[in-house]
Amino acid sequence: MSERRNKLTIAERCAVPRHGMPAQDPAVRVRNFDEVAVGWDRETAMREAVRCLMCKNPQCVTNCPAEIDIPGFIEKIAEGEFLEAARVLRSSSALPAVCGRVCPQETQCELTCVMGKKYKPVAIGRLERFASDYALFEEELPQPEIAPPTGKKVAVVGAGPAGITVAGDLVKLGHDVTLFEALHQPGGVLVYGIPEFRLPKEIVRLELQVIQRLGVKVVTNFVVGRTATVDELMDEFDAIFLGNGAGAPSFLNIPGENLNGIYSASEYLTRCNLMKSYLFPEYGTPVAHGKKVAVLGGGNVAMDAVRMALRLGAEESTILYRRSRTEMPARVEEIEHAEEEGVNFNFLVNPVRFIGNELNWVKGIECIRMELGEPDASGRRRPIPIKGSEFVVDIDMAVVAIGQSANPIVASTATGVETNPRGYFIADDDGRTTKPGVFAGGDIVTGAATVILAIGAGKKSARAMHDYLMGNCCWPEELKPQAEWSDKPAKK
Repeated sequence: MSERRNKLTIAERCAVPRHGMPAQDPAVRVRNFDEVAVGWDRETAMREAVRCLMCKNPQCVTNCPAEIDIPGFIEKIAEGEFLEAARVLRSSSALPAVCGRVCPQETQCELTCVMGKKYKPVAIGRLERFASDYALFEEELPQPEIAPPTGKKVAVVGAGPAGITVAGDLVKLGHDVTLFEALHQPGGVLVYGIPEFRLPKEIVRLELQVIQRLGVKVVTNFVVGRTATVDELMDEFDAIFLGNGAGAPSFLNIPGENLNGIYSASEYLTRCNLMKSYLFPEYGTPVAHGKKVAVLGGGNVAMDAVRMALRLGAEESTILYRRSRTEMPARVEEIEHAEEEGVNFNFLVNPVRFIGNELNWVKGIECIRMELGEPDASGRRRPIPIKGSEFVVDIDMAVVAIGQSANPIVASTATGVETNPRGYFIADDDGRTTKPGVFAGGDIVTGAATVILAIGAGKKSARAMHDYLMGNCCWPEELKPQAEWSDKPAKK
């Protein structure tokens, strides 16, 4: 431990206040697509790092799905060894610069930070971003040692957080890994779902570049289920990981939902983020620029969409949410950023029908007011309609952001890989599906969740896949489907 840290007592470290994150002025950022959070300089990062108490039994690590040695990398920042901090991060995570920006640390590592019991928790996520960015932009991180080639070939379907994690972990273990992506750019939800102002595409590109340098091959415009089936991939590869996400949009199924000017959040954000429709006609994918925009939902995707609409010139951009602010699943930071930027919030309202004009463009949305009853299965209080409380909100565009569901294309060509009634793959905690050699993880197993949970699933699957490829495990009998199929071992 450095002399600097040795001079600080626990009381002195506790007395250091948590450092805030500098950000663009709301009046400025609402008219650009630059990253909102500016980031820390070296001095700020080191001052925040000395707040860490270096617990002997760090609960922050226990609560981190990516299994990062949090005290280890923070100590290196406190000592000014920023590149070494980044090395510690990358030994566990293929996406630390991403996680430092979009991971909900307040409900993961920072929730169990000992400092947070009496003071504010250490800003773990912001320190992760600082160290990762340092290695990406200031000093290149040396490549880790790669195990000798095993001769085993692995196909990873879906270049999102889970797939990238599996690919990055397995290539370091000596396996030949190919990452297949349906879209023209790898990254999954990181590039098509999360806006530039929250997660720059350059960050994702650089993170992917790291695992490509290790030997991961990336194949884009490859739709598994159409370009090739899962069964066909099984003939070529020794193991497959299905991490194709939950990208199919969900809708309200209310009258008028097929009117012009109504988007699913998936389509709206994909057009804006990945296809750069905000630069139309420079880029050839158009999107409506509403003046009065309503976004239906209360999660992070809804926050992304409503803030995107403002940046595209909306005069009024409003969240319609059927519960109260307390029940909103979006990160507190994202809600606060939206409020700062002028987003309107209309709580305890539920849409019942869309209203169109003579040209079949949406012009209004009829809502009913709600009150909260007892908690439902989600643990949040159940919204109950108030009879006779209907009213109309004037709009010229709407975005439905109420979740995503499983796209059936991949599953339809995966013989013996069973799904549940909602179309998600059935897999155990280690990602093993009902067919030996086929693993799955992330949103296509759990339903739409967070980036960090997908990364955690990828890490578990990578370990299990390595054991399978090296012949160190047997496939659990309870996972095998009733129908007969070829129980072939990994190829020699």
